[in-house]
Amino acid sequence: MSFPRDISAAINSAARDINHRHSLQETLDAIVNAAKTSVPGFDHVGISTIDHKGNVHTRATTGDLVNQLDDLQYSLSEGPCVDTLRDAEVVVAPEIRHDQRWPHYVPQAVQFGLQAQLAIKLFLDDEGTIGGLNLYSTIRDDIDPDAEPVADMFATHAAIALGHARKREQLNDAIATRQLVGQATGILMERYGIDSERAFQFLVRASSTSNTKVRDIARELVRNTKS
Repeated sequence: MSFPRDISAAINSAARDINHRHSLQETLDAIVNAAKTSVPGFDHVGISTIDHKGNVHTRATTGDLVNQLDDLQYSLSEGPCVDTLRDAEVVVAPEIRHDQRWPHYVPQAVQFGLQAQLAIKLFLDDEGTIGGLNLYSTIRDDIDPDAEPVADMFATHAAIALGHARKREQLNDAIATRQLVGQATGILMERYGIDSERAFQFLVRASSTSNTKVRDIARELVRNTKS
């Protein structure tokens, strides 16, 4: 599908902006702001992500209304946002006040001024669903013909960028944990005159006994040593 030149330029600009971000939160913030600019007819945008336990959280928004509408859908377990985090890849809801698919969500959402909604699943082939891009309109009740295809194309850029940012964050966390455990091991070696293997086993035993992660045990040991 071809897009008008101005829309294509907006998408490409958004993709460049997203990919220039470094932290996961910067990436998420860039996604919602770029989506608001790129997808016609929507004035509020948010991103929901799923953690490893299946819990859903709103991670970035363009305004407080997104948090209110997201929270409403989470609490009721219904709505376009919830549907895309389950089976649906795209949910289009023009004139939402007349929509019968979400009998509990719609009446309350309309009270917030919601007129139309579009939700797009964010997923990667090797990771499955990682979240959803949620677009809300309080300015028009129809959905621009270009909105769905533009959002779909944009969501592809967003999902890839989000996946890369998540991997970078996980790598940084792993490096930080390794450094922390290394510091704690060194402290134990010096304090008790033991080798690195026995020092590490000390941390493992302490972790098991206290039901606390090795990383947290190491952090506390390092903090107490410095204080």
